[in-house]
Amino acid sequence: MAVVRGPDPYLLADDPGRAATIIIHPGQECTTSSGETVHLSMSHGVRTWGNASAGETVVLVGTYTTEAEIGSAVTAVLPRVAIIPAGGVDAALARFLGGEITTNAPAQGSVVDRMLDVLLVHAVRAWAAEHPGRATGWLAAGTDSLVAPMLELMHDSPAEAWTLETFAARLHVSRATLASRFRDVVGEPPMTYLTNWRMLLASELLADPNLTTAQVAGQVGYGGPFALSAAFKRRFGLSPTAYRHLKYAPPTPQAV
Repeated sequence: MAVVRGPDPYLLADDPGRAATIIIHPGQECTTSSGETVHLSMSHGVRTWGNASAGETVVLVGTYTTEAEIGSAVTAVLPRVAIIPAGGVDAALARFLGGEITTNAPAQGSVVDRMLDVLLVHAVRAWAAEHPGRATGWLAAGTDSLVAPMLELMHDSPAEAWTLETFAARLHVSRATLASRFRDVVGEPPMTYLTNWRMLLASELLADPNLTTAQVAGQVGYGGPFALSAAFKRRFGLSPTAYRHLKYAPPTPQAV
């Protein structure tokens, strides 16, 4: 398995010197290298296409096209191309995903999306296990007996009124030990990490037009919209309202 970090394009071939023959453009538009559309001529069923309906090699390709901040934070700890050897991830996950991709059952799209998420999580875990010396940030903390549970508390309960004291009490360790260990493993102070995590969550929650800024603030541990706005602007350079409009506002209809 390979996890490729965008947004730059990549080449998939059976030999490093092989030139591309088919190009997949943004929006899943498929053409030859000369620009001829092949989406229909190479179609072989539901979400399946290629040069044969039953070729020797089948490749599952899943692409995250979103610019989500949390997704960027996850992939930032990986190299440009992260290779996971065979056996690193349970092959049953790929088989299940492959079967689901080719069906048109109700809610199939949602199932595929969630399965791809699960497969990615397992792939990241497997890569970290294969390269313990190269893992950084939150990924490096996954095997640390003290920092890993602290990260779980942050990730699972961001709305809690966490302080270094409450973390230390929950984990039965001194504040000094906890702060030093966290900084050594993750590379930044624990409360700085928590603030950044809350801002990432807030940026995702703003995609929901039904949530007010006050509701978003409550879900990420801030007492009100003004407190959230001040922290959010320090992190992104925009207020939550301006960020929502820039990232999530529907396109303006164009006259044709």
